[in-house]
Amino acid sequence: MRNHPGQVAFPGGKSDPEDSDAVATALREAEEEIGLDPSTVRVFGELPTLWIPPSNFAVTPVLAHWCEPTPLRPVSDQEVVSVLHLPIRQLMDPANRFSVQHTSGWKGPAFEVGTDMPLWGFTAGIISRLFEQVGWEQPWDDNIVRALPELRS
Repeated sequence: MRNHPGQVAFPGGKSDPEDSDAVATALREAEEEIGLDPSTVRVFGELPTLWIPPSNFAVTPVLAHWCEPTPLRPVSDQEVVSVLHLPIRQLMDPANRFSVQHTSGWKGPAFEVGTDMPLWGFTAGIISRLFEQVGWEQPWDDNIVRALPELRS
């Protein structure tokens, strides 16, 4: 894992010259990393491009409905260790929400996902903001703060 080792994240990566846009990049990366068949999803939007300062990446999250769920698995062992399948209801549950404190001082939202490392950082921020915007966020105690486990390299 070259970037963000040990972290829970959505598939993603740099656009290739043959990618026509952010949607093409997202679908290609998901197929390369976890075996998602692009014909099984219906893309319905993109979120604004966001810059991630620690990695100096500009990221455009792509939103899609998975119309025909099929088993997913790590395809690229250089990029993915495992694939988590979580119901949205589990992420929305206030009992699974808290804040994390990074050693740099950064503090942000996190989700318990049943792994040693919580879902945190950019991915947690996207999910948290999405829940808030669509009216799915349930009141949770953002004063519960946990230190991040040590990141694997």
